[in-house]
Amino acid sequence: MKAVILAGGMGTRLSEETELKPKPMVEIGGRPILWHIMKHLAHFGVREFVIALGYKGDMIKRYFSDYSRINSDFTVQLRSGDVLRHESCDEDWTVHLVDTGLATMTGGRLKRLGRLLRNETFMLTYGDGVADINIADLIAFHQNHKKLATVTAVRPPARYGALLFDGDQVAAFQEKPQTGEGWINGGFFVLEPAVLEYIKDDATHWEREPVERLTAERQLIAHRHEGFWQSMDTLRDVRLLESLWASSSAPWRVWP
Repeated sequence: MKAVILAGGMGTRLSEETELKPKPMVEIGGRPILWHIMKHLAHFGVREFVIALGYKGDMIKRYFSDYSRINSDFTVQLRSGDVLRHESCDEDWTVHLVDTGLATMTGGRLKRLGRLLRNETFMLTYGDGVADINIADLIAFHQNHKKLATVTAVRPPARYGALLFDGDQVAAFQEKPQTGEGWINGGFFVLEPAVLEYIKDDATHWEREPVERLTAERQLIAHRHEGFWQSMDTLRDVRLLESLWASSSAPWRVWP
């Protein structure tokens, strides 16, 4: 199964980082968050990726074009320029890098990838969010319900810590708990190729007209995920994810 990753937005709310690089290339533990998302998916056997590029997409192209060389040991014969590679990198991935336009909206980006997606079920997610979702269970859920689209529903993490009381005594202190209220779009969609027909043009937001129409036609179902999910929208989020990785307690690291 292919996984589409939307990686073309300008990330204006994270301008401290995105002035110089696209948001999916912001690093957590020395690796772009895009790499973390792909490692998570690959752990469950999803190893073919279609990256929808836009803002500073050339940086993402260079990252993957150099990936095997940078992550392998090799010997260079300086006189001839010959390179002898000793070991290949660990990632057995196929990565399609497609320029989908600088100002194209999320639905338009997906529509532009149609030639790669028209014949099979595929995944779609955003290039700025990590989770500990069991992808195998998500795909099985989609297949069992036989609808055109499945979205992963998550509970948004609270912005501040929570205090629980026993009278005036603090009974529990929870740092950034799940809110326990409502569900939001957490990405990690599983889609049938027919959803491409719900997208009009470059100006279409996937989350608006297409999803609203799928909902009205009862073709959208939700896979509820009660575990960890975190988007990277602000510098505060970057620091949170970095601290989890540095402490070896990153919930999204499901791979060995």
